Amino acid sequence: MRRFKINQLVLALGVCASTAMTQTTWAADTIKVGVLHSLSGTMAISETTLKDTMLMLIEEQNKNGGLLGKKLEPVVVDPASNWPLFAEKARELIQKEKVAATFGCWTSVSRKSVLPVFEELDSLLFYPVQYEGEESSKNVFYTGAAPNQQAIPAVDYLMNEVGVKRWVLAGTDYVYPRTTNKILEAYLKAKGVAEKDIMINYTPFGHSDWQSIVSNIKRFGSSGMKTAVVSTINGDANVPFYKELGNQGISADNIPVVAFSVGEEELSGIDTKPLVGHLAAWNYFMSVDNRQNKKFIKKWHAFIKDKKRVTNDPMEAHYLGFQMWVKAVEKAGTTDPQAVRDAIVGITVPNLSGGYATMYPNHHISKPVLIGEIQSDGQFEVVWQTAGTVMGDAWSDFLPTSKSIVSSWMNPIQCGNFNTETAKCSGQNF
Repeated sequence: MRRFKINQLVLALGVCASTAMTQTTWAADTIKVGVLHSLSGTMAISETTLKDTMLMLIEEQNKNGGLLGKKLEPVVVDPASNWPLFAEKARELIQKEKVAATFGCWTSVSRKSVLPVFEELDSLLFYPVQYEGEESSKNVFYTGAAPNQQAIPAVDYLMNEVGVKRWVLAGTDYVYPRTTNKILEAYLKAKGVAEKDIMINYTPFGHSDWQSIVSNIKRFGSSGMKTAVVSTINGDANVPFYKELGNQGISADNIPVVAFSVGEEELSGIDTKPLVGHLAAWNYFMSVDNRQNKKFIKKWHAFIKDKKRVTNDPMEAHYLGFQMWVKAVEKAGTTDPQAVRDAIVGITVPNLSGGYATMYPNHHISKPVLIGEIQSDGQFEVVWQTAGTVMGDAWSDFLPTSKSIVSSWMNPIQCGNFNTETAKCSGQNF
């Protein structure tokens, strides 16, 4: 509520709606848009689709008249799931290719890698994947979920609706799972969960031998208390993880898994029958039944020329971020980063789950939260969702180091790390 009031106050000071007429004749030059996603390596299973999503969105915008009378030109690079290479490719996009904005990254370690580059060169990154929070940059727009828009509601669902008492926090060994699990551990303990009822485990990217880990999970869940796995496992390691769950007879009935990084795209490559009933927490599912989503799916199938290809949450996040960027550029009349930053706050666009997404002064957006249950066809049935949208919180209320921190990139704060107790800005990001 504290963050909501501050952001609403700042929002009210400088937000107005605007639209701009598109032009059908191209200017001599183009507006370049960077696409920074891994097309090879361990994260290609998730990121290749996001590259295709951006190409679709750019193509559609060009068919609708482009932007400021100019044609949009995608510039695609492959950082190959190599985190230092992300920074190198980001610098290439900004300095060599002169992109107006970049849409990309998946893992938080890749985002952390490119962050200093975008800040140094004052360029804009639209980041489309759920993340751990504890960050707010004037150069990044976080269109995926913060922990209060995914992890916390998922735990509340398991605790209140499923009756879970013991918790396995299983993640890939990098910043997003570790920070998210740090928040979740603090949250669970605040809810009265004993330390002995929380098991935490990390594995490297691409981990494939899950036999002993799944055995430990099975043993931990045999105490007679309802147990669940909260999974922040990323990339292609999910395939052998879920296979091993099935091999050892772990089903959603005895130890349900709720995943934060497994969606329709990841499930499309595996046999989902043994996984029926396990869960995922996202802000969008392909199975959402409304006109806006059906229209998006139809466009996706037409573009990709394959009706079997699925849609997923990070695709929607790119869709929202791109629509917001287009509207902000039209409002500002320029692609200048500072002008776009000022113009984008308050921009509202329809989301694909029903309702609207708004960009707030902390560079996070409002999103509904949905819990989906895996079906035998690889889709999700929504079993729970929030009554409305939830505003993204850059700084967690459950960590002592950040509970007094807020973020706003509008006057009078203009800070990503503003301490409400000292009334001082202690740094741009962290």
